[in-house]
Amino acid sequence: MYHRAIFIRRNNRFEVECLLNGKVVRAYLPNPGRLWEILLPGKELYLKENSNNSTKHSFTVWAAKRYGTPVLLHTHHTNVLAEQLIKEGAIPDLRGFEIEQKEVSISGSKIDFLLKSSEGVRLLLEIKSCTLFGERIAMFPDAITDRGKRHVEALAKIASEIRAGILFMVHADRISYFLPDFHTDPAFSRTLYENRKTLMLKAASIRWNQNLEPHFAGMLDIPWQIYEREAGDRGSYIIVGFLPKSMDISIGSLGERLFRKGFYIYVGSAMKSLSRRIRRHMLRRKPEHWHIDTLTPFLQKILPLRIESSERLECHIAKALNLIADSTIKHFGSSDCNCPGHLFWMASNPLLRESFINLLIDYRINRLFQWHQDNGQE
Repeated sequence: MYHRAIFIRRNNRFEVECLLNGKVVRAYLPNPGRLWEILLPGKELYLKENSNNSTKHSFTVWAAKRYGTPVLLHTHHTNVLAEQLIKEGAIPDLRGFEIEQKEVSISGSKIDFLLKSSEGVRLLLEIKSCTLFGERIAMFPDAITDRGKRHVEALAKIASEIRAGILFMVHADRISYFLPDFHTDPAFSRTLYENRKTLMLKAASIRWNQNLEPHFAGMLDIPWQIYEREAGDRGSYIIVGFLPKSMDISIGSLGERLFRKGFYIYVGSAMKSLSRRIRRHMLRRKPEHWHIDTLTPFLQKILPLRIESSERLECHIAKALNLIADSTIKHFGSSDCNCPGHLFWMASNPLLRESFINLLIDYRINRLFQWHQDNGQE
């Protein structure tokens, strides 16, 4: 039996606070991902009561609603579902295979399953749970995963001896495509792309009904041509930082200005060496070249958000931010364009605002589908 609760906040990677029957409770979250687009204040969670008294949490989070339908968050249960789909023969490329062993150790990594076909063919298969998606495209990971990169490398290394692959379980049913999230984790994405012909890479769409019952919705295409066009160390970026108190700051030719306590969002671009540009912005001490250089020394909790692209999107993103921000810092960072400004202020954390998260998804994910469609790839 599942209990419906309302998400309040995330205390750490594995614990959330939520409102259940009028009481605030803490629940175990078996998912280390960022889950920015899912764990927003007011969102509905599915909790299950823990029967094991040894845990400090009375409840475990199983799923959350997004776009009105549940999204499974319990990463361990994803493997249980994958095992069920393999036994039922639901995955076309895995029909005729049975699970011979679980948790197989190779090259210092543990791979979820060793499968064996009726003809005696063996296949090492890693399962990945995917909860990040836009309107038609799902992407993985939603946070940097060194462990995931090691899995890909270990499987590719052993692929000359035994078949190996990865099955991405996408917990949404209105999705058509799957891609690695090259904005969030370029290293993992590049490793996956480089081994796309060595490994069997598959993505399955799962529909969850309101009772949290799963239904296999079909296999997803992986349009590598989108990756080849858009991924690369170039594009745009958003810098988010918190100013702990109001203060006057001198901004080059703009002179001294009052900056209110709150969150600042800056958008820029670098059509080559994007990583180097972002690293420079993260430095506390540096020569003042751009307007943002005068502000970053005063900011806390600075977070860079990459948006890799083959075209310059900086002004488009600034225009979209101008519509949702609490205010725009006039002429900041926009001396070479006609934008009102490229720095924005929000009184509360933008990562907890659905409008900001949706903007990020639009430019990172939905834009890719639009290009795919406009170029006759649909």
